[in-house]
Amino acid sequence: MRRWYGAGPLHCGVLLASFAAAGFAGVRLLDGDRFLIAVWFVGAAVLHDLLLVPLYALADRALRAMPGVRAGGWINTFRVPAALSGLLLLVWFPLILGPAPRYERSTGLPAGVFLSHWLLITAALFAVSLLWRLAGALRGGAAGRGPRGPRAGQ
Repeated sequence: MRRWYGAGPLHCGVLLASFAAAGFAGVRLLDGDRFLIAVWFVGAAVLHDLLLVPLYALADRALRAMPGVRAGGWINTFRVPAALSGLLLLVWFPLILGPAPRYERSTGLPAGVFLSHWLLITAALFAVSLLWRLAGALRGGAAGRGPRGPRAGQ
């Protein structure tokens, strides 16, 4: 099978199971209002490509322009939690920005808790990232050292 497929049978089984789960989720998702779902997908793609990507690039360029910041150093301590927090906001924005009654009935949670939960998760992501970076710097590990290579010490 490895010669024909390129990986083992476990990989093939997991891949087929994930396709089945995605297909099931798609069928369940499209069971409701198909037009609004299509508008959401198209709007999300357009919003991401025309508005968010330039904002990502601008924020990253501004962060790298700060004195003492080099690529791969402390900058990733802020990039990773910001990207994860942004992804959470992008996926859950209807609930975070003001849940509609339809979502409130579906989740079973009261309105207004989603913004505070997202803010707490964002704070936790930044805190864990900063602690991870500080632990690496204190340990003297790769996270606290400069660039590697033959010219790193020069």
